[in-house]
Amino acid sequence: MSAKLYTKTGDKGKTSLLGGKRVSKADLRIESYGNIDELNSFIGCLKDDHYVEKRLKQQLYWIQEHLFTIGSILAAEEGFSGFDLPQISEAEVTQLEVWIDKFDAELPSLKHFILPGGHPAVSLSHVCRTVCRRAERSIISLANEDKVDEVILRFINRLSDYFFIFARTLSKLINVPEIPWIPEQE
Repeated sequence: MSAKLYTKTGDKGKTSLLGGKRVSKADLRIESYGNIDELNSFIGCLKDDHYVEKRLKQQLYWIQEHLFTIGSILAAEEGFSGFDLPQISEAEVTQLEVWIDKFDAELPSLKHFILPGGHPAVSLSHVCRTVCRRAERSIISLANEDKVDEVILRFINRLSDYFFIFARTLSKLINVPEIPWIPEQE
């Protein structure tokens, strides 16, 4: 007989961190790793789009793995020692920067802000960017109250930049024009 998926332990609005500490489901730590989980799910949708080339799918998979690491770190109570958690290092931040710089070098300079759209995969890249920004804001709020490794903040900040340039790269690969935002003049 297998264990049931539901435990009923969260029915009153509490959940457990790695380590066993019970906290509100509205706790900033839960909000932070929940936003990371949501971002990871949207990345899965983006990765599944048939217009995303294999090399780009590999990058997205790499990002998903590292977001799982970040989620695990954020889900652990201070002093957790149940098992060795994987870590995020400057090397991962640097990897994002390498990809960003490579994409940027292959694109025309921006003359205007661009609006999300043109193709569902491009739009989904922008959804990933905005969910990433929300995750960043929640992690910053958590860092104002509790210890958060600064490299996580750098990684998430760089990741939103990655999704912006990823959207531009997809526009070029799919051959759809970027939509410039040109404010109406009165």
